[in-house]
Amino acid sequence: MRFSGPLRELRLHLCQTGPHSAGVREFITKHYVELKKANPKFPILIRECSGVQPRVWARYEMGKESSASLTNKTAQEVFDQVKALAVK
Repeated sequence: MRFSGPLRELRLHLCQTGPHSAGVREFITKHYVELKKANPKFPILIRECSGVQPRVWARYEMGKESSASLTNKTAQEVFDQVKALAVK
């Protein structure tokens, strides 16, 4: 997946150990490297904090942001959510 258009930054917030973030951790393990290879200069930020609810944030042109909850999502559902925010 290549990011283009108005998307300027992608941030993933997750807990390092919580079961509600398991799908996000799996997504990072499976897809982060290929996303960075496809988008080498694009900022994909991963923010870990104990006890935080997993969420993805997308920042667009003009400073607009959108986010979605990733609580208890599978790695595929996380991927689908990232894809949806990337084309928004």
